[in-house]
Amino acid sequence: MPVVFTSLRPMLRTKDLQGTIDFYTRQLGFELVGFSAADGWASLRRDVIELMVASPNAHRPFDAPAFTGSLYFNVSDAASLWASLKDIARVVYPLEDFDYGMREFAINDNNGYLLQFGQPLDD
Repeated sequence: MPVVFTSLRPMLRTKDLQGTIDFYTRQLGFELVGFSAADGWASLRRDVIELMVASPNAHRPFDAPAFTGSLYFNVSDAASLWASLKDIARVVYPLEDFDYGMREFAINDNNGYLLQFGQPLDD
């Protein structure tokens, strides 16, 4: 029987663990579900989305975020989320309807990671 992948939970490195926890909980409505100050690690969840954040450690040097992609969140109402974030977030591009059938926008988190939020136009 083949291995089944059951979920994806990104781990984002940060030099500002508390600031990152604050960003995701206060601006995006995530809940802090696990935390270890000794390990420099936290787990966050909103609905079915989970992510972890961690301070630099001895296993991998870290100067600044170097992730070249983005985290793309599928949401049920991109316009409402945009309205709640547009004045408090670092906007990469505003809410827009795209020819490929998505309504989406993008912001940077407090570390500079690119976060995109979208929903199908037929929703």
